[in-house]
Amino acid sequence: MSHQHNDTGQGTTAGTGRLKLVLAVILVIMVAEFVGGIISNSLALLGDAGHMLVDGLAISLSLFAITMAARPATASKTYGYHRVEIMAALANGILLALMAAYIFYEAFQRFQDPPEVQAPLMLIIASIGLVANTIGILVLKGANRNNLNIKAAFWHILGDTISSVGVIVGGIIIAITGQGIVDPIIAVFIGVIILIGAVRLVREAGDILLEAVPKHIPVDTVIGILKGVPGVEEVHDVHIWTITSGIHALSAHLIIEDRSVSEAGQIVELVNRELNSQFSISHTTLQLECEKCESCPSGIICNISRPE
Repeated sequence: MSHQHNDTGQGTTAGTGRLKLVLAVILVIMVAEFVGGIISNSLALLGDAGHMLVDGLAISLSLFAITMAARPATASKTYGYHRVEIMAALANGILLALMAAYIFYEAFQRFQDPPEVQAPLMLIIASIGLVANTIGILVLKGANRNNLNIKAAFWHILGDTISSVGVIVGGIIIAITGQGIVDPIIAVFIGVIILIGAVRLVREAGDILLEAVPKHIPVDTVIGILKGVPGVEEVHDVHIWTITSGIHALSAHLIIEDRSVSEAGQIVELVNRELNSQFSISHTTLQLECEKCESCPSGIICNISRPE
């Protein structure tokens, strides 16, 4: 049996300083929008503050996950603490969904009784939020975007920016027309953005927890490439999953020609090189066989062929 595990920990903590800076900006603007939303009676502004609160929690969880993922594996946790990131993403998705539901509920109440909104204050606070979010985008733009935590934070900030623009547009319309019903309409728009992010996070986290095949890795293509490696005659009992974001794993049985141990080692090295370069699969467990097993357990994929 061959086992390979490339250390992907290097660079895991990259960008934590940028994340901390963005988190500080988010928290300051969140408080300003919350207070301004209460004073101006703007649900859109309060909704944007809630969006930033969840984003602040998300970035905090990302920082926590980065710290935990850097801890070494133990005898009881042989994969280390990489899955903390996935658990954090799942919790974050649930929080986002609850926040969206609350905004929808409040918006429904305000549709029935449109409030009087202080548009000038609403505009001032939202404009400050837009400037802060723009700074956050610039800070994260130069960070390591290959890191899922950095990428997620970038999209959170981008969502906040869109929300701030929506609040500003709503404030301008209210100032010109005096129609307070625009405020809950903008709030619903922000709630939809939050809900989309929630569904995406929960779906991605669920796929990883279910050990689903990563979307960018077609199993039949992987098997075809493995069969194309000189010395490999057949491939079966294939499993491909994600340990955590950016760390993909594969286990498989390879039927190889009857060769010496050193030649078998060269086959394994070539297989690992192909998997890493083409699919970013850095963790592999390969069992070498000279004869194909007579049968595989129920529920295990032994042979995968494209349907005709």
